[in-house]
Amino acid sequence: MNLRRPNASSATGTFNRAKNVVPMSGLCVDCIDGCRGGCEVWLSSFRGREVLYPGPFGTITAGADKDYPLDYSHINIHGYAVGAEGMMGNLQPNPDDAIFPNVDVQTEYGWDKKVKLKVPVFTGALGSTEIARANWEHFAVGAAISGVTIVCGENVCGIDPGLELNKDGKVKSSPDMDRRINSYRRFHEGFGEILVQMNVEDTRLGVAEYVLEKHHLDTIELKWGQGAKCIGGEIKVKEIERAKVLRDRGYLVTPDPTQHDIQMSYKDGGIKEFERHSRLGFVTREGFMGEVERLRKLGFERITLKTGAYSMAELAMALRWGSEAKLDLLTIDGAPGGTGMSPWPMMNEWGIPTLYLQSLAYEFAEKLKAQGLRIPDLAIAGGFSNEADVYKAIALGAPNFKAVCMGRALMIPAMVGKNIEKWMKDGNLPKTVSRYGDSPEEIFTNYEEVRDKYGDDIKHIPLGAIGFLTFSHKLQVGLQQLMAGSRRFSLPVISRKDIFALTEEAAKVTGLAYVMDSYRKEAEAILEGK
Repeated sequence: MNLRRPNASSATGTFNRAKNVVPMSGLCVDCIDGCRGGCEVWLSSFRGREVLYPGPFGTITAGADKDYPLDYSHINIHGYAVGAEGMMGNLQPNPDDAIFPNVDVQTEYGWDKKVKLKVPVFTGALGSTEIARANWEHFAVGAAISGVTIVCGENVCGIDPGLELNKDGKVKSSPDMDRRINSYRRFHEGFGEILVQMNVEDTRLGVAEYVLEKHHLDTIELKWGQGAKCIGGEIKVKEIERAKVLRDRGYLVTPDPTQHDIQMSYKDGGIKEFERHSRLGFVTREGFMGEVERLRKLGFERITLKTGAYSMAELAMALRWGSEAKLDLLTIDGAPGGTGMSPWPMMNEWGIPTLYLQSLAYEFAEKLKAQGLRIPDLAIAGGFSNEADVYKAIALGAPNFKAVCMGRALMIPAMVGKNIEKWMKDGNLPKTVSRYGDSPEEIFTNYEEVRDKYGDDIKHIPLGAIGFLTFSHKLQVGLQQLMAGSRRFSLPVISRKDIFALTEEAAKVTGLAYVMDSYRKEAEAILEGK
């Protein structure tokens, strides 16, 4: 059984002509000479490398569709009829106080200086892709008013059309980076923060120095990788002159816009776009520890790290070296991941899937703690979109995992809100929205909450941000209900005993109790009258 359907996907705009396909290859069982399209092999025959990427670039986010043997649906949450742990303040474990609105879902991360989050989620890296640039205000203001961290991804300065470099080739001015930081800070109220990521190119450009000197950021994030791909970040550009500028800045640009044949093909209309790639990083313990020390000496109070779905060895490096470096947060991103610009085959076919990767991270963290080492606060990423899986992830990695990093699931609400705003202005609300009303007050359940809080400033809050807040509120309430059902009234008291594996294979991978074994000893003791 193939775990995915190869050779045809809406992500690449491809499909099979025949109803029956060969399971392994995805080719139609009867490939006909004269077929008008359009599987991936067919489209690749004349568009070549373009078919490696989801599209249309700049207007979509894509999530891999491989059906892994195990995921978080193979875990369930325990409910209990007794007790109430982790009640905050003056609340007491009684029926009047032990109600789900009293569940505290706040979390925090940091080695010494903590960052608090109102909800235990934060955004994925929103970097140099067009969809991140075009929707930034909606994402950033939404994250700020929701009280969660937003991650400004790699290469933002490097592709900024307004970038100015000093005589040493370092960032002197980056208007787009300024816009991104200021958008978030305008509505930031003490919960969450803006994290700026750095890859190889960002380090060479002096991005850390720029955001520290101009914006006085407390935190910087190093990046080893992500779950969506095992190469550096990519974007596409349509203009050859823009491609030349990025090549001159030191990026790998393919096809090479300086070659005569490529220029002629572009002029003829054969080549319609160019890819900008980041270089691969090369990680060593000495280099990593040295960079962390350099950044601390610059003045950053917190250093975080994002790593991808690499092998066990790289995961061990991240955990061990992260402990030795006293990292404030380590985000571990599992496959398949989702992105606006990663090679489609890579998104589906590389890397350790999230559930397996988090299970390994828990195992490795426990081994390090047995050696007397302190583990950095951890976050897990890779395909999350709902509150039930947030609960499961925090429980599976307890007590080290503090939050879940959500990519597309936090981008979609902001884009939905943005589009509702546009449709209202155009007088073209679709029925899927107009069934709830034709004004923001009627459509968004949290609109009046925002207006009460911000008053006249609501005119500076785009509806995309309110969409973000509305979705985060749903996550909050859903998580409160699940936690109340398992009698856990704050996140730190959630443990691995609060979840169980539905299959023996899931129990083997995760180390959780199998459903037929979980709490069996306690049950047998009760049956024996003990």
